[in-house]
Parts: sequence; C-alpha cells; structure tokens
Amino acid sequence: MPIKMKELPISERPYEKLEMYGASTLSNAELLAIIIKSGTKDESSITLAQKILSLGKNKQCKEDNLKFLHELSIEEFMKIKGIGKVKAIQLKATCELAKRISRPIKEIKTKIKMPQDVANLLMNELKTEKREIVKVIIMNSQNIILKIQTISQGGTSSAQVDTKDILTEPVKMGAPKIILVHNHPSGESKPSEADIKFTEKLEKASEVLGILLLDHIVIGYNQYTSIKSYMLKGEKEITIF
Repeated sequence: MPIKMKELPISERPYEKLEMYGASTLSNAELLAIIIKSGTKDESSITLAQKILSLGKNKQCKEDNLKFLHELSIEEFMKIKGIGKVKAIQLKATCELAKRISRPIKEIKTKIKMPQDVANLLMNELKTEKREIVKVIIMNSQNIILKIQTISQGGTSSAQVDTKDILTEPVKMGAPKIILVHNHPSGESKPSEADIKFTEKLEKASEVLGILLLDHIVIGYNQYTSIKSYMLKGEKEITIF
C-alpha cells in the first residue's frame, strides 16, 4: 500500500518542509508535488510527481535535467493516471512562468561586454525551445541594449531569415551595433557551415549600412558558441567587444 501524505511525519510533507526549511531543501519530486497539490485515492502527489520525472528517462534526459518538462504537452502530462486536464495546465503554466522569470528586466540598462553576457541574457529563454529562434540584439555605441527583437521562429532544424529582416529595425533606430543570436534545438551549440556563411554575409551587409556586427552567438542547452571566436580557429573567446 502506498504511503499517504497525511501518514508522513509533518517535517517530511512538502508544504510543511518548504515552510520550515525553505524551497531549496525540497527535491524535484517534492516541488512538483506542491504544484500538483493532491494525489488520488491510490497514489500520493509525490508518487505522481515521481511518475512525471520518470518521463525524462524516455526522452533520454540526464538525472536532474528538467528540460523535458518544458517539452511535454498537456496531453502527455494527462497520460499519467491521476493527472487530469487541470493539473496538466497548472504544470504547463508553471513551466512558462519559470521561463519568463529568467528573462531580463527590460528597464535595467544592460551592457554587453563579451559573448558570455549574451548567453547569460538569453540562455534560459532559448535552451529549452524546440524550434529554432533568431533574435537580434540592438545596441548603442556604448554596447547598451536598446532592444532585443525576435526575427524568426522556425522549425526544429532551421529558421528562414534574411539579412534585410535583421537590419531593418537597427536602421530605423539608427543603432550602430548589433549581435545576432539563435538557438539549436538539438542542444549542441557548434555552428554549422550555413551559420558561418550567413554570419559572413550579414557582416558584409551590415558594414554597407554603417552597422557593426559584433558577433553571432549560437545557444545550445547550457552551452553557447561565439561564431566570431569559432572563426578564429579556437583562439580565446573575445573578452570585450
């Protein structure tokens, strides 16, 4: 017989444990159990949470890698007995909130000094995307971000984008500098030949318009590559733009 939540010691129940010791002390299953809120007559919310986490193994995720939660559909959550439509929607909403919380606050003036700054800015937003998304970071002469514009949202392997699409807004704003960013849904950040050729093409087009393309950053899952550094054949990453 499965242990019911009320049969656990108070200090081991997720709600009470979080209140007494803080959210960071809870396991992934315990945090999910709080979101799920209630179990069934046969299984506790923690058991249901563990079943959700086991879905990561089917997607070949490493232990504690929660990327797969972003990828699960409402229907996939509902395949677990005890997870109805309401619970599935709550889980999807929580995943989206987590993604939005990680986005930078627009009001803060952010200055870009190196490729890692770009990765820190957009990694959490792009690393779990199943589609390839292209963004352009538009900056002033001091490398302070004026705008981050989404240019294209493609399929799982590529996004169709033209240099004109990228440069139209910077030209309108009179911005002198840009950085191109896109993700690889595969999780690998190594640039393809097409990525490198497009970077070279965009650099030439930007130069004609008096705009400096500082870099093109490829985002993978918890990894990134500066194409400008990559094109320098493994030289140390550019530290200051």
